[in-house]
Amino acid sequence: MPQVRVIAQLTTKPGSEEIIREALTKLAVATQSHRGCAEFKLYESAVAPGTFVTVETWESQDDHDSHMQTEDIAVAIAASEGHIVGDITIHPLRPV
Repeated sequence: MPQVRVIAQLTTKPGSEEIIREALTKLAVATQSHRGCAEFKLYESAVAPGTFVTVETWESQDDHDSHMQTEDIAVAIAASEGHIVGDITIHPLRPV
């Protein structure tokens, strides 16, 4: 089965950048030990500060689905409440 690549993106409300940066950094560190995580990198846009993107590679869809049910995700989502603009977007990718 091929690996699964996923990109997630969110944008903070002005003044909430550090809160979200800290929550997502903790999530990135914790996720490294999740079953099937081949890569989980956190980036912040160089042209739109406060816009955060994760670039993820999972060994399988089941591994990604399990990751989405972890306490680490629940904590990060709780920390983001009231601090983001719009929705968190998650994009599973497929080769073209």
